[in-house]
Amino acid sequence: MPDVLGWRAKFGVLAPSTNTVVEADLTRLAVPGVTAHIGRIHIRDQDMGDDAGMERLLDQIREEIVAACERVLTCEPDYMVMGMSAETFWGGVEGNRRFVRQIHEVTGLQVATGAEACRRALEHTGARRIGVVTPYQAVGDENVVRFFGELGFEVRRIKGLRCPTAVSIAHVTEDELRAALLEVDGDDVDALVQCGTNLSMVRLADEAERWLGKPVLAINAAIWWMALRDNGFTDRIEGAGSLLREH
Repeated sequence: MPDVLGWRAKFGVLAPSTNTVVEADLTRLAVPGVTAHIGRIHIRDQDMGDDAGMERLLDQIREEIVAACERVLTCEPDYMVMGMSAETFWGGVEGNRRFVRQIHEVTGLQVATGAEACRRALEHTGARRIGVVTPYQAVGDENVVRFFGELGFEVRRIKGLRCPTAVSIAHVTEDELRAALLEVDGDDVDALVQCGTNLSMVRLADEAERWLGKPVLAINAAIWWMALRDNGFTDRIEGAGSLLREH
């Protein structure tokens, strides 16, 4: 028998315990019959004020992610969604592939990652030259540039907001994000990409597409788009950018 609310599909979502945005975003982006169920990755030390701190944060995620998968599997999901993005960019294209293999080996399910969702979305729009906004330290930005570069995308400009803690990512205001978008935009940029699932960007990205006249990819919207389309769901969603509205 199908789930009475998730009668089309249940998605298991992995998110750091410090993340306060991705769950709310996915709730806003819900479509009839598809439900999202969060498995929290326990973060004990949320300091990411320098490169070493960011590396420690990712080490915690690697230590805890199998347990988070096992917990969310108890609701019998049909598909997995990665509700954090840094780890999916780490190590470039092969690093993302290793991550996907790991989640599939643990869960037996396919998984949507931020890195792969951005790749698909950019190819869908035909954009090759991009500007990127992240909450990361320099080491995180380096991995983002590496991932896109290995795929043939040219990162013309990247703005790392250097958030001091994992929780403080969600404190970044729309005014700060708007300024960051304008900083990485230009006539030499085809599309803008926002990384970091704890940055609240879905609504602003939808608005920014109108005043910039180009695709602006909020990573939570891109991940949800990938998850829906992978499962054959063609629902269109308003207010979350052209990707979910038109593609």
